[in-house]
Amino acid sequence: MSGIYDESGSLEETTDSFWEIGNYKRAVKRIDDGHRLCNDLMNCIQERAKIEKSYAQQLTEWSKRWRQLIERGPQYGTVEEAWLAVMTEAEKVSELHQDVKNNLFNEDFEKVKNWQKDSYHKQMMGGFKETKEAEESFKKAQKPWAKKLKELEASKKSFHMACKEEKLASIREANSKVDASVTADQLRKLQEKLDKCKQDSQKAKEKYEKALEELNNSTPHYMENMEQVFEQCQQFEEKRLTFLKEVLLDVKRHLNLTEDQSYAMVYRELEHTILSASAQEDLKWFSNVHGPGMHMNWPKFEDYNPDLTHNITKKERSRKGHNGVMLTNITTAGDNVHAGERGSVSSYDKKQAYMASTEGSDEDRSAPNSGNDTNGGSNPFDEDVDRGVRVRALYDYEGQEQDELSFRAGDELTKLGEEDDQGWCNGRLDNGQLGLYPANYVGPI
Repeated sequence: MSGIYDESGSLEETTDSFWEIGNYKRAVKRIDDGHRLCNDLMNCIQERAKIEKSYAQQLTEWSKRWRQLIERGPQYGTVEEAWLAVMTEAEKVSELHQDVKNNLFNEDFEKVKNWQKDSYHKQMMGGFKETKEAEESFKKAQKPWAKKLKELEASKKSFHMACKEEKLASIREANSKVDASVTADQLRKLQEKLDKCKQDSQKAKEKYEKALEELNNSTPHYMENMEQVFEQCQQFEEKRLTFLKEVLLDVKRHLNLTEDQSYAMVYRELEHTILSASAQEDLKWFSNVHGPGMHMNWPKFEDYNPDLTHNITKKERSRKGHNGVMLTNITTAGDNVHAGERGSVSSYDKKQAYMASTEGSDEDRSAPNSGNDTNGGSNPFDEDVDRGVRVRALYDYEGQEQDELSFRAGDELTKLGEEDDQGWCNGRLDNGQLGLYPANYVGPI
């Protein structure tokens, strides 16, 4: 027998090789994947930009709220400045993170968007021009070899079928020799059938071998053409990978604030301000402004001097309405200097100056503490806490002095006394703050 037929020979071992017919589609699909990955990268950058924006806004809101609380609170001096420096740090860092957001969105996001637009060109019928070109190039390179492969498969199948027929004819011819019932004429025909099967098998084998030779001869050219198209796909993908790396480095540069000198400067300034805080200086300042170091016009005998200027303050005019007593304030050069010093102090100063200037008689100071005075003294407005008339602000008003209230048009407050002859009233805001305000700035509710 000229060939040995194997039943398993007709079952081709399938592989997942690039050289198999149609397996180039994975390289083509990579082009479409590249376009989708650009979208993913833009979404990633955009989400991070939103996080940076939200963080910057939260820092700003936090800083604004706590700056107001600190400035209105009892902390004073250099420690107050150090505490406020933390709020300044938050404001500056907020600006830096806002810059990060702008860089991510305006530079990195736009960079990917523009590159994607320049690299991938959509077709009217869907898909991308680059994908179609790669698909057609691979098909063109594979078509001649695929045709010869198909011819090889056909000749292989014919050869195997011929081998099968030859094997069956051989078995019949061998069995007929030992069978006495088989006539000589039948035996002759079986032998002729076997000879013919051998000839057909040999012809099929020669055709199969020739098809395989032609396929093998065309394989180098097939490989060259396929590699050429694949290299074009590789170059296109290399541009995308290189660009992706470049963008990620840009993102890293924009996110890495540790390399930003302005960021490092924020914390150098914060550290300097905190280290500059001095408990001794603050205690000395407090002693000079609110303690034994304060200026005092000690009582002494004075002759009548008509040249002295007598000024009546708004608070004294207001207190006249409550106590029926008019006090005079004799302003001297020394008093003016001291007032200027108090004008430059912290929010605690404002409260202390206000409380000192509104202290009542010895009988008032000896009264129990109502709990509203942080200095331990009595509050001159305590007598009005449980009474008053509700009024609504008609206009905005910003207190010009420490004992004046500030409010906005539409705010409600409590009027604690009648208007004095200078047009001022005592009042209390809903947050408990007491002070003076111009009577014609409010109206009844």
